[in-house]
Amino acid sequence: MAPRIVVAGSANMDLVGLAPRLPRPGETVLGDDFVMAPGGKGSNQAIAAALAGGATTFLGAIGSDAFGVTLGARLTAAGVDTSRVRTSYGSSGVAVIMVDRDGENSILVSPGANRTFVDLSADERAAIAGADVLLCQQEIPLETVFAALRAGREAGTRTILNAAPAMDLPPGLLDQVDLLVVNEIEAGAIIGRPEPDMAALLDLVPRVVLTLSGAGSRYADRDGRDEQVPAFRVEVADTTAAGDAFTGALAVAWGEGRDLLDAVRWANAAGAVCVQKVGASGALPERAEIEALYGA
Repeated sequence: MAPRIVVAGSANMDLVGLAPRLPRPGETVLGDDFVMAPGGKGSNQAIAAALAGGATTFLGAIGSDAFGVTLGARLTAAGVDTSRVRTSYGSSGVAVIMVDRDGENSILVSPGANRTFVDLSADERAAIAGADVLLCQQEIPLETVFAALRAGREAGTRTILNAAPAMDLPPGLLDQVDLLVVNEIEAGAIIGRPEPDMAALLDLVPRVVLTLSGAGSRYADRDGRDEQVPAFRVEVADTTAAGDAFTGALAVAWGEGRDLLDAVRWANAAGAVCVQKVGASGALPERAEIEALYGA
């Protein structure tokens, strides 16, 4: 039986302009190309979890505009249950991204409907209570993240927080987290110093996965395990959404009952499949692709 995954998070439309160089303030630069693609960490991780084999429900808000229609259709096409997604009158979340030929970028995110995802309904709480794993990020109001994690903890649902983007967290939020997933910058923001310190993180949460980009991941818990899990060696085409592929797959593997070290290895395979493709949600891997690399 597929593990039941609930993702409470953001949905954005990514508007990506490619140009020879980034414009200076007040300047117009003629671009090379333009790409529009569904994104947002919540939506991406929900799609990643569904493709990895989870029975996935997305909780979030989209706008009443054309972008909202596209965002909902992308989730549905990936097999995500969108029956509880809210529609807010006005704009969906939008990320305006400018990328130059050296890969440098400049990003403006307008949260739009994501800002309206507050005050969890009884139906949304019931979905969380019925899940094996709840997965949250930090692109929606933190009050909603806190409420969702608390609902999960009260119901006995395992809770994962991908603490991205990095920001100050309200007191007590991490008390609701069973597994924290962070990169080195996010880890530093949580403990208040630049170098990640697993012992300091384990004072706050019982289990931590530290993602290390091309070096793989590191898993540690309060039982004394602390182990680096190497990355799979693949040819990298685009690292966009690799972290979301990793986190979505991790939620599925943990929901299946795998030991967390093995779950991290499997999630590393998902991230490695993703980086071999160009794009965001379109590069997220199917379960068969993950298994093929994991078993290679």
